[in-house]
Formats: sequence, C-alpha cells, structure tokens
Amino acid sequence: MSTPAQPVARAAGFTLVELMVSIVVVAILMGLGMPSFMQSLRNAEIRNAADAITNGLQRARAEAVSRNANVFFKLSTSTSSSWTVDYVTKPVSTDPAIDARLSTEGSSNVTITALAADLATAATTATFNNLGQVVVNADGTSTLNRVNLSSTGGNQSLRVTLGAGGNAKVCDPSLVVNSSPRAC
Repeated sequence: MSTPAQPVARAAGFTLVELMVSIVVVAILMGLGMPSFMQSLRNAEIRNAADAITNGLQRARAEAVSRNANVFFKLSTSTSSSWTVDYVTKPVSTDPAIDARLSTEGSSNVTITALAADLATAATTATFNNLGQVVVNADGTSTLNRVNLSSTGGNQSLRVTLGAGGNAKVCDPSLVVNSSPRAC
C-alpha cells in the first residue's frame, strides 16, 4: 500500500513584487496626505500662539487685580521672549519679571502683527490697573488692542482682541459676525 501524496507546502509571506507594490501604494497615499497634514500643523501652531498671547494678557490682568498695582503685558519682537508680564513700577527694582514666555514655546512659522486701537499703529504693550481695566501705558506708547496671527502654509488666521474692560478674546476674522461665536 502506498502513502497518499503530500501537498507541496507553499512558503508563507510576501513576494518581492507584492512588497514593492505595497510600498508604492503607501508612498502615494503619504504624498497625497502630506499637504493636508502640514496645513493642519500650521493651523495648530497659529492656535497655540494665539492661546499663549491670550493667556499672557489674562495673566497680566489677574496679577494687576491680585497685587493691587498696575501691571503691563509686553509682546516682544526679540527672540529672547515672546511676552513678559511685570509691574509698571516694581517694589524692588532687582526682582525678576512676574512671568515671561520664551519664543521657543511657540513657532517661528507664525507671523504676529500687533496693533493699537486705530489699527494703523504698531503696539506691543497693554497696561492693566488694579481693577483689571486697560489704562494708558506709563511710557506713553500706544496701547496694544489687537494681535493678528497667520502662517505661511496654514489656511487659518486668528486674532486676539483686547477690550477696554481688559478681557482678551481669540476670534476668527474670516467668519461673518453674528454667524458664529468665534467671529470677530
């Protein structure tokens, strides 16, 4: 009696052709998705920068109220810090600033334009009194009223506005007023 023939076992796995086709398909899909991913990344950087500036303004306002003194928020154009919160008149002149954020926390891809209330004058400083209201800057410079943020490669622009009462708000200038609570 003879034994039945055993079926020939095929090697499990992929052939080189199947592997190359899979790699080409993945490369094509990544190539199609990369621009959208980069756009999302730039939009997130804009949002993070807007939130950081809003937080700085709110911190300055809160410090002015809690310390019962005039406190300023200064948006820096240097690379050492993106913003600083400090007393207008320090109790001890050698004390460090109340708070400061480094520019490395944000993104160098975001373009920031800071304007005064007339929307034509550049401004970098807002001063808050002990009631949390915006007052005239001690050095006589124009008061910061609006910060526009945009990025090359992003499809979104945001704006941080500062009301006379001291409230800071992030809004989207591309939206129609009364159609969305995010509109400016």
